[in-house]
Amino acid sequence: MLLQGSGTVGLWGWLTLLLLVACAARASEITFELPDNARQCFYEEIIQGTKCTLEFQVITGGHYDVDCQLEGPDGAVLYKEMKKQYDSFTFIASRNGTYKFCFSNEFSTFTHKTVYFDFQVGEDPPLFPSENRATALTQMESACVSIHEALKSVIDYQTHFRLREAQGRSRAEDLNTRVTYWSIGEAIILLVISIGQVFLLKSFFSDKRIITTHFGS
Repeated sequence: MLLQGSGTVGLWGWLTLLLLVACAARASEITFELPDNARQCFYEEIIQGTKCTLEFQVITGGHYDVDCQLEGPDGAVLYKEMKKQYDSFTFIASRNGTYKFCFSNEFSTFTHKTVYFDFQVGEDPPLFPSENRATALTQMESACVSIHEALKSVIDYQTHFRLREAQGRSRAEDLNTRVTYWSIGEAIILLVISIGQVFLLKSFFSDKRIITTHFGS
């Protein structure tokens, strides 16, 4: 759909369209909780020849690692990694059908994880229906295409920065919790040692009565 206009109204119309298209292209992002000893799978119907990209990252939990596996409709394993913190995998669907990708935390006994993934299926639709035409784009159309590509890059950078910020905050909170417990433990140990020293010093200065017993013959 093309928006026509001139001046300020036309420019804001183009920018609004770009923002809507950029937001729609990121609808496959999901963040979910993965409990300990758990496995979570997702399914996607894909047409043969479609280019797909799976990107994931562990945000919180344990050593920030997870197992990931991607299977085709015939059960063939296309991608498998163990205890990865983050990774990206791109493939082209070899056949029509349902593709399955799973995240596993079965190796962890006590800690649950927070996992983010972005599964992109296919290429972004052209900004203009006639973008692939033989004639050159107008100056306004070229500017809009450049802005659209820049917006997609900005969205990707913002997503990665948010993930890094969330992971850094989780690490800081975990470190703060450990420092708090360590400080409490040190305080308890110091209190016990102080009380023990007081009783020990008191025993040194306390009067000891010597009882003498005489036995007659």
